Amino acid sequence: MSELKQKEIVPWHDFVAGSLGGMAQVTVGQPMDTIKTRLQIEGPNGRFLGPMDCFRKTISNEGFLGLYKGMASPLVGVAAVNALLFAAYSNFKKLQEPYPGGPLTLGQIGIAGAGAGIVNAVLASPVELLKIKMQAQYGAGSTVHYSGPVDCARQLIKEHGIRHGLMRGYWISVIREIPGYAGFYAGFEGMKRYLTPQGEDPATYPLGLLSLMASGATGGVSYWFACYPLDMLKSMIQNQPNPPKGAFYIVDAAKQVYREGGIKPFFRGFSPTIIRAVPAAAATFTTYELVMRALSGL
Repeated sequence: MSELKQKEIVPWHDFVAGSLGGMAQVTVGQPMDTIKTRLQIEGPNGRFLGPMDCFRKTISNEGFLGLYKGMASPLVGVAAVNALLFAAYSNFKKLQEPYPGGPLTLGQIGIAGAGAGIVNAVLASPVELLKIKMQAQYGAGSTVHYSGPVDCARQLIKEHGIRHGLMRGYWISVIREIPGYAGFYAGFEGMKRYLTPQGEDPATYPLGLLSLMASGATGGVSYWFACYPLDMLKSMIQNQPNPPKGAFYIVDAAKQVYREGGIKPFFRGFSPTIIRAVPAAAATFTTYELVMRALSGL
């Protein structure tokens, strides 16, 4: 994730650090992610009055572990998703280097992040689809359709095939990831460089734990500020019982949301998302950096 010199990056180091960082993110962030998703898909006249009401009702009806519903899919898929993301990010950076290992501007970091996001959507889209389907299942009194992510994937493929079942919402995922990961990586690197003492190289200077957490939190918040309305549309589209129709289904979904109340519905669940972003992204980047340092002998 950080601007480590290319000669110091070992692929399997990146894979291990990225996987552990992703697991830290899922573990720390899943409760708020569940609240965010449920608010997004419930609509204007849903069962929840707001984030705190969703939090209380989820625990009351499903217990504390109800906040971790849907966690299995991202936790199992995080290694593959992060491996693809980090590999793509590294390659997009290499394409822009003025010389091998040369420094990039924050604009170039953003471009590399956007490119990595496009590639990442191939795996992120189905992983998040399964997560959302599981999170949309409530406790006692509701009809449970899927016993777990594997059963969910099997039923979706059986009913709608790969394209309209498991890969539903792929294109809105791509569109979300472009600004999202541009902000994600540029935010992290920008704060990391700001916190690096003057005269030191941000690529190699070992920031302290709090500085790493601040940099990670900045990256996470930047991601959501850059793409949240698109994420809201993605959740709504992926949670639909049937595949969307037409070449312009994303525009149609946006019009539907706008008719509900203008711009405001596009930000349903925004507050728990930002609250989640700070500790989740801080855990992700801090775990990644510390593992990379341990593996690289820094």
